[in-house]
Amino acid sequence: MKPSPRGPDPLAALTGPDALAALSDDDLPALAQRLRDRLVETVTGTGGHLGASLGTVELTIALHRVFRSPTDVLVFDTGHQSYAHKLLTGRASTFDTLRQAGGVAGYPNRAESAHDWVENSHASVSLAWADGIAKAFHLRGEHDRRVVAVIGDGALTGGVAWEGLNNLGAGGRPVVVVLNDNGRSYDPTVGALASHLAGLRDGDIASGNLFDALGFSYLGPVDGHDIGALCTALQKAAALAEPVVVHAVTVKGRGFGPAEADEADRMHACGVIDPVTGVPRSQPAPTWTDIVESELADLARDHPEVVALTAAMRLPTGLGEFSRSAPERVFDSGIAEQHLLASAAGLAAAGMHPVVAVYSTFLNRAVDQVLLDIALHELPVTLALDRAGVTGPDGPSHHGMWDLALLTCVPGMRIACPRDPGRIRELLREAVATPGPTTVRYPKATAGEDISPLARMDGMDILYRGPHSPLDILLVAVGPMAGPCLRAAQLLTDSGFGATVVDPRWVWPINPGLPAIAARHRLTVCVEDGIASGGIGTHLMHAVARDNGAAPVRTLGLPTAFIAHASRDSILAEYGLTGEGIAAACTQWLPATERIR
Repeated sequence: MKPSPRGPDPLAALTGPDALAALSDDDLPALAQRLRDRLVETVTGTGGHLGASLGTVELTIALHRVFRSPTDVLVFDTGHQSYAHKLLTGRASTFDTLRQAGGVAGYPNRAESAHDWVENSHASVSLAWADGIAKAFHLRGEHDRRVVAVIGDGALTGGVAWEGLNNLGAGGRPVVVVLNDNGRSYDPTVGALASHLAGLRDGDIASGNLFDALGFSYLGPVDGHDIGALCTALQKAAALAEPVVVHAVTVKGRGFGPAEADEADRMHACGVIDPVTGVPRSQPAPTWTDIVESELADLARDHPEVVALTAAMRLPTGLGEFSRSAPERVFDSGIAEQHLLASAAGLAAAGMHPVVAVYSTFLNRAVDQVLLDIALHELPVTLALDRAGVTGPDGPSHHGMWDLALLTCVPGMRIACPRDPGRIRELLREAVATPGPTTVRYPKATAGEDISPLARMDGMDILYRGPHSPLDILLVAVGPMAGPCLRAAQLLTDSGFGATVVDPRWVWPINPGLPAIAARHRLTVCVEDGIASGGIGTHLMHAVARDNGAAPVRTLGLPTAFIAHASRDSILAEYGLTGEGIAAACTQWLPATERIR
């Protein structure tokens, strides 16, 4: 599909459902095409979730034709389905700012529009939200308001979605669950649910309809790209005073040839690409995930006990090469992190060494399993935490800010933060050789060049020793903060300070030798890309105070806040996590009168 030429945007007049309702049925196919054109025009230039939103264009039009948002509530499960919704609710004129600092968010955002109810972009929770909203409407006597949850079949693999179905079906409230069935999340949807949905699509329901059994009326399957058929089904659902499932069958990436032809994930998400060919505009440099992918495949060849697990994100977390070379040793749970971690515990207890590849932010959903299934049993499970720290344009629900603060509370856990490609390979191998729980965390970024150490002391790498003496400032670099710390050390040296940079490699537990190094400096500053409160710097402060009395320790990290979407570099700069920012903080903390001349 070639994008339409620029001109007056007919979408700009669609400021909400009332404007959409004024269109005739004959206008709707042209509207759908314009929505697709606009999605391709914008998302290929900004990056974002293209394939997911292309598949829901007609469905979104039908939802806004039948229901009257925001009086009727539309809850989008994982908001990557919601770009067409944004365009139809008054954001067409600003949509070209998608995922840019201060611009339109990549997920629903309550500050943007009254039509956005839920901005948490983690999967499977829409049914619980819908349950709660419907209960509130009932208690307040607002019986004319409808609640609609739009959930993909991939998100329906999550355990919390089944908890929602269980409660909604039993509650009897008139909630409409729209099942957007495109057969996949990133990869094709896995498990018995996928087989059941296939049977429903094919008309093979000899074994019964699961949704009927759970207390829902079932309508479908409906062609998810036929606006008339969708409107008819949704109108019927809205008229029923009971929980209903509308089963809409869609094609992910619909209408954009490169997305439809993408066997990996139908261009679920993309960077900046050519709007005609779908080819990236520039050759991307190797990322941390690329390095992990290569090393895990090598580890699998060297260690038959190593297996890999993913929660519906095999390719995004770097398990592609492993799954091609040893598919029987890679397990996809669907979007079910709690099950994934508990299953990893079972694998480890039975003699395997699981590597659980998951985004840092999604690990939050399974902390109980890390704590009581893995750590309590002292099991050799390695968490490979992708997208740790600041992720950038995906916004507050995707920053991997909390992992260090959470995981340092887990007894027996060891945490490694690699600074460069060589270290991530090294630390992954050390993790797999460890008999207890381990974590290796790394960011969403290019991996850069190796940073060679000057020396290794007690497992820690000394990266920089300035020429000045005595020693003023020790910079403790947590993982990818090594580069900014080295820049800061040079700036401090140029200003006459005596500076040292150390990379602990294994940041938790605190290396017993680190407080001794800190005691030789007048100031120690721990620099990390997680929340500062409760992070590595906080623990180092306690360790130094315990072992060496008054040696001062400060920490530079992220605030305990939800950080809005922007580029990774701009967010790091905003919070002082650059060479210049670190040097400025150190200069402030070590008064100018104490400079070494």
